Amino acid sequence: MIYLRSFLFQLYFWVWSVFTATWMVALLPLPRRFAVAALTFWSKGLFFGLRWIADIRVEVRGREYLPTGPALVAAKHQSMFDVFSQFGLLPDACFVMKKELLRVPLFGWHGLKAGMVVVDRAGHSTALKKLVRDTLEKMKEVRQVVIFPEGTRGAVGVPGDYKPGIAALYREMDMPVTPLALNCGSHWGKGFLCRPGVIVFHYLPPIPAGLKRGEFMRELQTRIDTATEALENEGI
Repeated sequence: MIYLRSFLFQLYFWVWSVFTATWMVALLPLPRRFAVAALTFWSKGLFFGLRWIADIRVEVRGREYLPTGPALVAAKHQSMFDVFSQFGLLPDACFVMKKELLRVPLFGWHGLKAGMVVVDRAGHSTALKKLVRDTLEKMKEVRQVVIFPEGTRGAVGVPGDYKPGIAALYREMDMPVTPLALNCGSHWGKGFLCRPGVIVFHYLPPIPAGLKRGEFMRELQTRIDTATEALENEGI
């Protein structure tokens, strides 16, 4: 049954995504808020498919820490769904996305229209400066900037290799960072299978501004990896 459910959900995912991305082309000339509303609609459609096709329920914990105003969110990265889900959970999510993703048909267009922060990871110090500059602009629009400190998807149960981009943002923006632990990889990871259960997004208490770089990075990784391990150990 798990193979049948996985096949049907993967089919649903691609049909739903292509359908949504195609009609969203008509929204490109319109203000950004229309693209954001469409991405929210698309994301919630994925929640529906996971629940009723793949038998995967989505649960949000730490709702009291879920940001509604301008915020920095640092999330664990295990799955594509880490990204897609936040459009349906945050009021105006803005992602730090790799420049290479702009080449993906339709997705790249809509990412630009929705105002994502694009970073060239080969640019090193220049890329970091642009990351900070662009993120400051997004904060003026009262958005929740989501960054994956590991930079790429990691395997379940493996501690992350946290990159310096989040530390640069934390220092320059002088604002708290909300850590986000999750267990998406245990249910909808890199492969074909979708394993029934509960995907949990656990928003953790914000790390206050003003910590030294090393202290901040240790605290961020400890909070995210400890909470993520706890979710994985629940076996839900």
